[in-house]
Amino acid sequence: MRSRILFLDHVGALGGAELAMLDVARAYRETSTFMLFSDGPFRELLTAAGVRVEILEGGRSLHGVRRETRWPGVGAALRVVALAWQVARRARQHDAIHANSQKAFVVACLAGVLARRPVIWDLNDLLLPEHFSRTNIVLDVVLANHLAVRVIANSRASADTLVAQGGRAAKVRVVYNGIDPAPFDAVTEGDIAAARDELGLDGAPVLGVFGRLAEWKGQHVALAALAELPGVHLLLVGDALFGEQAYAASLRRQVELLGLGDRVHFLGFRADIPRLMRLVRVVLHTSTAPEPFGRVIVEGMLARRPVVATRAGGVGEIVTDGRTGVLVPSGDPDSLAAAVERLLADPAWAEGIAAAGRADAESRFTVEAMVESMTQSMEEVARA
Repeated sequence: MRSRILFLDHVGALGGAELAMLDVARAYRETSTFMLFSDGPFRELLTAAGVRVEILEGGRSLHGVRRETRWPGVGAALRVVALAWQVARRARQHDAIHANSQKAFVVACLAGVLARRPVIWDLNDLLLPEHFSRTNIVLDVVLANHLAVRVIANSRASADTLVAQGGRAAKVRVVYNGIDPAPFDAVTEGDIAAARDELGLDGAPVLGVFGRLAEWKGQHVALAALAELPGVHLLLVGDALFGEQAYAASLRRQVELLGLGDRVHFLGFRADIPRLMRLVRVVLHTSTAPEPFGRVIVEGMLARRPVVATRAGGVGEIVTDGRTGVLVPSGDPDSLAAAVERLLADPAWAEGIAAAGRADAESRFTVEAMVESMTQSMEEVARA
């Protein structure tokens, strides 16, 4: 029998951290509970997987705190305390608290003290000034050193940034995301043809950027590169989630200014990611800031598509340049366009990279390995 884990996450939206945790929560559904501070699609997937879910509304003051926030304000601080009291009551019926986000981690640490339960933190970010304010970084490091029993990082890069900021290396374990290849293998040629017809793509070569619309995700770089690739189409799959609507609007203005209106397809949030990835000729990863892991890169590899990714953060732990993918400098549309042009011009080379990427991804980034490693770490803490 697995231990009783109280999982926490502050969002109900779907991101890479939530998709990874879905498989772990499914493995603990008989004994554990997942508490969310906001309702949304994540709750729906958890419920469909048979996971017990409770919604504890975080409130506007807490949700208004951003990564770059220097001081959250009295309202947010009071809300954290109130949430911690409520979480602590539920935590007493569990063996450990597992936080899947920074905001959830702050609440979990206070609740862990109140309920006398150990806290585990899933670190899914790089604690760098490009991503977080100094206040947030210091707070995370202090809590990790003094109140967390275990930190599970989604890449060596994520672990290293925590340690570089003063975090204790002895508490950290690295567990890569695991992704099921079955949905990608289930896509048929008929599915791909139907998608092309739906989007009116005819026979044009298509690129794809998959992920939420956010400036550091670099969709604007992909658009600039597309301007150098005549006749090529681009799918932007994802939507603005965390107050990034202004950036989404700027992308549409950029399309107009570059005259790309007939070659760029804003698809928003989609549930058929495997089908769309199988449709494109090349999957692009265009982040301008270092990426903690790069789940979309592994997905592209599992879809048997060559991936062009930016060389920073955890990406180098996934891609071997020139063998399982192609790495380019971040924020460099010329290099991105050149890499895509070479892949489109040399189908045999592109196919070799796609095949090697698939073989590597399905051997190193399995759901089974992820769940086993996560379980081992959580059980060590919960049973101590």
